[in-house]
Amino acid sequence: MSEANAALITRFYLAFQRLDADAMAACYSDDVVFSDPAFGTLRGKDAGDMWRMMASRAKDFSLRFDHVHARDTTGAAHWVPTYLFSATGRVVVNNIHARFVFRDGKICEHHDHFDFWRWSRQALGVKGLLLGWSPLLKGKVRQQALKSLRAFQAGRA
Repeated sequence: MSEANAALITRFYLAFQRLDADAMAACYSDDVVFSDPAFGTLRGKDAGDMWRMMASRAKDFSLRFDHVHARDTTGAAHWVPTYLFSATGRVVVNNIHARFVFRDGKICEHHDHFDFWRWSRQALGVKGLLLGWSPLLKGKVRQQALKSLRAFQAGRA
């Protein structure tokens, strides 16, 4: 099972490299729980739609991943996306560690961890440098990310 789960993680990131969000979402269970510092916690369809939104808006995007490993029910990977942050036009290189939980051959939990302050300095410039450590800025970014996701979902309906 651990080989199959490692292959599932690899399939997920290879799809991401192609910006194939439907293939990414197909790796998830219907009740998946996703979390990261920017979006907070997303469940089910929202997680797949977040990747669809991200892929549809990606500019100057590349992704590398490594350190994929998995056991029967858990796994992990390291990935580094490079992209143009659309809100500011600034280049971001994010260093992300992902943890996974598997059930019935699918990813049922996906938790991404990254240094929000480092990300905010790159994405937001001086504002991120000065306020990226604060819960206030993290809350504003999360609020905007969720607002963008809801607008994207409304446009797909």
